Amino acid sequence: MTTISWFDLSWCLIPICLVSIIYFYWHGKPQDILLASMRMVIQLVAVGYVLVSIFENPSPWISLGIVSVMMCIAAWIAIRPIRHQPGFLIPALIALSTSVSIHLVICLALVLKADSWYQPQLLIPIAGMFFANTMNGISLAAERYQSELNNQIPPDQARINAFHAAMIPQINGLLAVGVVALPGMMTGQILSGVSPLVAVRYQIMIMTMILGTSGLGAAIMLWLVSRRQIKTT
Repeated sequence: MTTISWFDLSWCLIPICLVSIIYFYWHGKPQDILLASMRMVIQLVAVGYVLVSIFENPSPWISLGIVSVMMCIAAWIAIRPIRHQPGFLIPALIALSTSVSIHLVICLALVLKADSWYQPQLLIPIAGMFFANTMNGISLAAERYQSELNNQIPPDQARINAFHAAMIPQINGLLAVGVVALPGMMTGQILSGVSPLVAVRYQIMIMTMILGTSGLGAAIMLWLVSRRQIKTT
């Protein structure tokens, strides 16, 4: 696999500059793009060094600690669209921890048959994918649920509408995979020299697990917040 030099990576400034220019002319704040891109680079480089150290010295406590931090950050980001509304953070934490934990067990113990569940090479990347997609599902569900309530929709119907909205990206992804696009994990494995037929199996595992984590996570969060809403009305 070709190693990308830091000089070659500098060409990635082009899309950042293009989007920043569009932001500027369309009365946006290009500094938002620049700051987000700078933060992305710093975070990824820092994580790279941390992962190298963790991979060399695996520990169940360190792995659990990292996953716990990832979960808390994901929950905080998930409720960003409705952060002004109280009562969403705890349901988001419960939904994330429950749905991701269940699917990590299925993935690591049953599908991959990992020798050690805390192997950082497996646990951290897979948990990251699960958290990221579940976070997006919960965020979409929470925003839509609150919007439906603001439009005087009853909590039960608002919950159903919000769940359906949260599942649109997941269903679209399942329909498009292999036809419209090759997903990131599969593309990465192919670029690293893995047989496409092997990469396909890993991608099927990831996509079905993400469907489950997103659906279950959104459902748990919506059930918890709608239950609270019904009690207060």
